Amino acid sequence: MFTIYHNPRCSKSRETLELLQQHSQQIEIIEYLKSPPSAAELQQILAKLGISARQLIRNKEDEYQQLGLADTSLTDAQLIAAMVAQPKLIERPIVVCGNKAVIGRPASNVLTLLP
Repeated sequence: MFTIYHNPRCSKSRETLELLQQHSQQIEIIEYLKSPPSAAELQQILAKLGISARQLIRNKEDEYQQLGLADTSLTDAQLIAAMVAQPKLIERPIVVCGNKAVIGRPASNVLTLLP
C-alpha cells in the first residue's frame, strides 16, 4: 500500500501519482492542502524520509519569508508546526510505503519503493 501526499495542481505530484498508478493498485491519495498531516504524522514522515524538517520545507514560498523560517535557530518542532499551519510549505509529493518514504522529485524516486 502506497500513500501519496499529493497536490493535484503540481505537475511533479501528478507525474509521481501516474507512475505509482502504473505499478500499484493500492494507493491512498491524501490531498495534503485540504487534509494536512498532524505534527505527529509529519514527524513519522520525516523519520521515514531520514531528513530534517528544514529539508522538507519549500523555501521559495512567500509564507517561508513571511514567517521568518530562514532563521537557523528554529527547532524541528517549530518548523513542523509551521508546516502544519501552512501545508503549502511542505515539499511535494511525498510517497510513503511501510517504513520508507521518498520525495517524488524526480518522480522516478518512487521506483526505489517498489518491490
